[in-house]
Amino acid sequence: MSIDHLTHWASVAPDSIAVIDQRIEGEPGETRSMTYAQFEAEVNRWGNAIVAADLAPESKIGWCGPNSLEAIAITHASRRTGMIAVPVPYKLTVDEANFIATHSEAAVAWCDEGYDHLVPESIPRLGKSDDSTPTDPDLADESTRMLLYTSGTTGVPKGALRKIGGAPGQFGALLEMIWGGDTDHVYLTTGPLYHSGPSAFALRSQLLGATVITQPAFDSERWLQAVEEYGVTSTFSAPTSMRRITSLPAEVLAKYDTSSMRAYIANAAPWTMALKRAYLDNFPVESLWEVYGSTELSISAVMKPADHLRKPGSCGELAPGVEMALFDNEGTKIESSHTEGTLYVRSAGVFDTYFKNDEQFAANRLDDWQTVGDIAYFDDDGFWYICDRRNDLVVSGGVNVYPAEIENVLDDHPAVGEAAVFGVPDEEWGQAVHACITVAAGADEPSLDDLREFARERLAGYKLPKGLTVLPEFPRTGSGKVLKRELQTQVVGADT
Repeated sequence: MSIDHLTHWASVAPDSIAVIDQRIEGEPGETRSMTYAQFEAEVNRWGNAIVAADLAPESKIGWCGPNSLEAIAITHASRRTGMIAVPVPYKLTVDEANFIATHSEAAVAWCDEGYDHLVPESIPRLGKSDDSTPTDPDLADESTRMLLYTSGTTGVPKGALRKIGGAPGQFGALLEMIWGGDTDHVYLTTGPLYHSGPSAFALRSQLLGATVITQPAFDSERWLQAVEEYGVTSTFSAPTSMRRITSLPAEVLAKYDTSSMRAYIANAAPWTMALKRAYLDNFPVESLWEVYGSTELSISAVMKPADHLRKPGSCGELAPGVEMALFDNEGTKIESSHTEGTLYVRSAGVFDTYFKNDEQFAANRLDDWQTVGDIAYFDDDGFWYICDRRNDLVVSGGVNVYPAEIENVLDDHPAVGEAAVFGVPDEEWGQAVHACITVAAGADEPSLDDLREFARERLAGYKLPKGLTVLPEFPRTGSGKVLKRELQTQVVGADT
């Protein structure tokens, strides 16, 4: 087996900074910085704690809390001991987080201060070992394996079992395309590490010996301060973060030097051209990259800086090691440009399966191609365009929100006869969750505040409806299905 990349950098550049865990006044703890030599020892301590727990191979190692040095170290330690890391999103309700921790069969878990209640007490807690000697390299997995949960269309979250970066070298080739092979990058983690994109780039940037900066919470001006203070060269984020940054007063934006940025990777939801222009007004024009992908399929397409303005609306060309194809409803491959079809991907980066739900994995598979249901087309130059991110999916602030989960909760309200949930355009979040309801017979019409308060104990804040429309009945297909597209058109049209 080849030498582990953390071990490599600890050997050839021991004094280079591996991780800066930034804290400011009002946040628990203090800013910590570790060199690659120190971080290698830290990962070994967590690795030896996992080994001491005497777990079966490929056991699940849970962790819960904001972005931190520990989250990165435990994920690396899981890889180096042949285990599978399971991030438990700390922004979920107790019931939602408990479901993930339990369903994943986490053998042990580490919880940051203040988040222990989100993981059932029945799951043993993982404490760091004092032993920093290297773990057995024969235990290591070649790629970081994680079990990442996404909300399910049936209202039950699905666990996507996957390798971060796909086969060895695939993610490295992507980084070389975007970073040009430079090893002097400083990567600022802009989104939560429990999401696939931010975690993938944070973890795999260390293939090239980059410095990774973590912040427990996002604040626009604090983010800009970090870019200037640490000479940040790269990050990955959803559009919401950049909307908040570029919406700062001009005098605030002018205070900070952003010239160090060399690769700002846009993803998680489509960036509008207006947002791209706002970015280019405040950051180096050659620094904006965009990637298309998903938790299940990894990064599939890449939009280079030179192509944003000449190919508006495109998500770019194929990423290294990736094949994409379109199929019609009969399963016939579409060969002609500008023809819409269901997008399928084939690459080493495609996830392994849905944990305990192989049926759903198989239902989204066509021969050796996999889909998440996106509708797309390609042009004559080989650039790809996403028409719709699944029929019902709401992408709010770069986070996938599935309407069925919300509908199931709203349907339990005594005043709700039926609920239909979908996304509507929102300037800050990209999309906002909107609910349409009918009123149960004999009940008084509930307000939006009533529904939000009712659902708050069972749904994370970002899933709560931000708008409400009450209707006497819903439009339906001949078979009785609610026509959400028609409802969405009515609501959006009424707001314009």
